[in-house]
Amino acid sequence: MVATGGFLYEHLADELGQAIDRGALRAGDRLPSVRRLAQERSVSVATVLEAYLRLENAGLIEVRPKSGHFVRRRGMLTAEPRTPRACATPSRVTVSDAYTKILSAMRDPELLPFGCATIDASYLPIGALNRIITQVTREMTTVGARYEGAPGLLTLRRQIARRSVDTGVALSEHDLCTTIGATEGLSLALRAVAKPGDVIAVESPAYFGVLQAIEGLGMRALEIPAHPRTGLDVTAFEELLRSQPVKAIVVTPTISNPTGSIMPEDERERLVKLTRRHDIPVIEDDVYGELVFDGSRPRPLRAFAGPSEDSHVLLVSSVSKTLAPGYRVGWIAGGRWHDQIVRIKYSQSLACPTLPGMAVAEFLASGGYDRHLRRLRSAVAGNVERYREAIATQFPDGTRVSSPRGGFVLWVELPPGVDALALHEQALKRRIVVAPGPLFSARQRFANFIRISAGTPWSDRVADGIRTLARLIARE
Repeated sequence: MVATGGFLYEHLADELGQAIDRGALRAGDRLPSVRRLAQERSVSVATVLEAYLRLENAGLIEVRPKSGHFVRRRGMLTAEPRTPRACATPSRVTVSDAYTKILSAMRDPELLPFGCATIDASYLPIGALNRIITQVTREMTTVGARYEGAPGLLTLRRQIARRSVDTGVALSEHDLCTTIGATEGLSLALRAVAKPGDVIAVESPAYFGVLQAIEGLGMRALEIPAHPRTGLDVTAFEELLRSQPVKAIVVTPTISNPTGSIMPEDERERLVKLTRRHDIPVIEDDVYGELVFDGSRPRPLRAFAGPSEDSHVLLVSSVSKTLAPGYRVGWIAGGRWHDQIVRIKYSQSLACPTLPGMAVAEFLASGGYDRHLRRLRSAVAGNVERYREAIATQFPDGTRVSSPRGGFVLWVELPPGVDALALHEQALKRRIVVAPGPLFSARQRFANFIRISAGTPWSDRVADGIRTLARLIARE
C-alpha cells in the first residue's frame, strides 16, 4: 500500500493503492486514462501523472505502450524494501575483509555474477574501442607510453566538459582532474575535505566502495536513512546535524547503489542549500547518471551549487558503468578543492593510463557514446524488469524488491530471519555470487537484504540461478 501524504497526488495514489490491496482493482484491470481521471477528480493532469508514477514506482501498476496504465498481476505486487532508521552516532567502518572476499569471488568467470555491479561485455562497444586504440597507436606511436600527469589528458577533459553542459553543469577542462575510475575520485575527494577521525555522512544503505574508502582513510561513517525510491532523507540529515560534527557527506542522488533511488529535484536543491549553510562539502557520485531508463537525466547536485571554481559540491564520475570498466577512466570536478586534489593525485598515483583515456576521448568526440547509451538503457531496463519479475514470482512470501528507474541493480529485502551472509556462502557453493546486505552498512545492518545485479543478459543459466537462490532462501 502506498503511504498517505499531504499532497493531492499522494492522497490519490493512496486511494488507488488501497483499492488494489483490497481487490476492488484486480490484476490486469485498466485504470482510467490520465485526462479522464483528472476530470472525474477535478485535479490537474500533472497530479494524476504523479499519482500514477508513485503507484508504478511502488510496483502496483505498469504502463503498456499505447494502451495505458494497468494493475500488475499479483505475482508482481512486491512491496519496495523498507527504509532504515537513522543512526544517532557515527561508527568505525569494517567492511574491507568481506568486500575483498566477495570481489575475489567475482573474478571467477564460472560464477553467476549477481553480486557484481558491472555490465556484461556483450553490451559494450568493445570492437569500436579496440579500433580506436589500434588507430591511436599506429598514428601516435609514442604518446601512449608517456605520462599524462594530473590533472590528466587534455582531450579527455575537454570532452567531459562538453558533455557536462547537457546535464546543467557548466564545466571547463580546467575544472577537471582525471582519475583511475570513480573509486579513486571518491578517495581523492575524501582526502581533500577531511582527515582521519572525521565524521562522513553516507546514505544508508551505502555503496560499499564508499564505506571501504572511509575505512581506509581512518574516518567514521554516519548513516542517514535513504528511501529506495527518493533517496537520502534530507530531513533526517538536517536533524542529525544538530548533534553530530559532520565534516562531509557522500551521496548518489541519481540511481543510488544499491537501491536505484533518484532524489527529487526539490530535495536536491534543499540538500545543496543545507550543506552550504553549514559549510559541509558534498561529494556527489554520479557514476550511474547516464543510465536513467527514459533518458531524462536529472540535474546533478553540482548544478545547484554555483560557480564551478567556488562550488562546495565535488562531482565524481566515470565510464565504468556504461562503457569500459576495465579502462578505469574517471574524473572529478573538485570545485574549491581542485588544486588540492591535483596535488594529492600527484602524490597518490601521479597519472592515469594514457591509451584508455585517449580511446574514451575519441569515442566521446565521435558521437558514438550517445548511440551506445540509448541501446544500453533499453537493454538494462528490460533486464531489470525480467530479473525483478523472476524475484517477485519465485522468492518466498515476504520478499520486497526495489523498482528502480535506472541502473541495473536490485535491492532485495528477504523475509525476516533470513541471514544474507549465510545465503552468500551457500550460493557460492552453487557457483552464484550475491552481495549481502551488511556490506552496505558501516554497522553491518541489512542482515536479511541482498543486492542483485541485472547486468548479465537473461538466459536459462540466469533463470536457473534465480530459482536456486529462491530455494536457498526458503530453507533459511
